[in-house]
Amino acid sequence: METGKVVEIIGAVIDVQFPREAMPNIFDALLIEEGDLTLEVQQQIGDGIVRTIAMGTTDGLKRGLDVKNTGAPMSVPVGEKTLGRIMNVLGQPVDNAGPIQADKKKCLYIERRQHFQNKHLKLSF
Repeated sequence: METGKVVEIIGAVIDVQFPREAMPNIFDALLIEEGDLTLEVQQQIGDGIVRTIAMGTTDGLKRGLDVKNTGAPMSVPVGEKTLGRIMNVLGQPVDNAGPIQADKKKCLYIERRQHFQNKHLKLSF
């Protein structure tokens, strides 16, 4: 996992700089371990900087914090054991019924990625 640094914080929008050769992909999950915060990449700005959305509060964050790229999009538990459970976008339970013991996790964007990968564009002029 590559490590970057927080360079700007504007509310829930956080810009993170990585080495140019190690820029995260769009939708990759990033982790700020010091604040136990997950970020999701929304835009590659350039010069190794990505714009992200925080999946929690940014109170107390400061520039210069280390950010790790997970190399994968966010995923949530799926299957029978999730039925009737309430979880946040990170797949963490918020219903006070204990941990979710699901066997599988799925990416939030898998259907969208497959949808676009299977499209064949025809250009006509």
